[in-house]
Amino acid sequence: MRSLAQPDVLKSAATAALFSALACSPRLFLWVKRPYALWYSEAVLFLCGVVLWAFVFGWHTRYTGRPVFTRKMGVAPFAWATLAGVGMAILLHARLDPALRLRTPEDYPSTPEQWLAQTLFALSFTQLYLVFAAFAWFARLFQNTSMAAVLTVLFGVFVLAVKSHASPTPMPTPLLLALLAARVVLGILSVLFYLRGGVLLAWWWGLLLQCRHLWSMG
Repeated sequence: MRSLAQPDVLKSAATAALFSALACSPRLFLWVKRPYALWYSEAVLFLCGVVLWAFVFGWHTRYTGRPVFTRKMGVAPFAWATLAGVGMAILLHARLDPALRLRTPEDYPSTPEQWLAQTLFALSFTQLYLVFAAFAWFARLFQNTSMAAVLTVLFGVFVLAVKSHASPTPMPTPLLLALLAARVVLGILSVLFYLRGGVLLAWWWGLLLQCRHLWSMG
């Protein structure tokens, strides 16, 4: 735990958390039924972001030997992430999105402003919570990269299952199974690209997935 208290780690975590909180602000602003004031929600996201980013900066490089931000990732990882992102975006758009849009229309943007807000939130906080920080936590806990990768994927599945269980309307079993299977595949690829190209490659992969929503807006 001493790694988290290092001045350079805290400085990097606070800086990254500030940018994450600012990136989340459009989504919070468009949240009509927001239970708390905007400033309070931003403050909570910032404080949570400091902790989560501290996990990343404090433990990722130490237990993987790889940098958090990889500027020179090579052509091959970028090409694979692009192909996988476009392919998965097409598959999700054709197979899962039509059914999910009917059940949870609030999760799908209908305007460019909503798309931008949801995309910024997904890249700046959702990926941080489900992939970057989760992987760092498991890597620190088990000190094994492969184990951390598997548990990170399972953590994403667990979060999805909890969200589905909390829904007032039960999801049909075939749709739930398809959604869980998609979550496993997305989780594996997210961790793979994160380990190969760091945060920047993971963001690029995530951005391609989010771009599929633009097709539905015409």
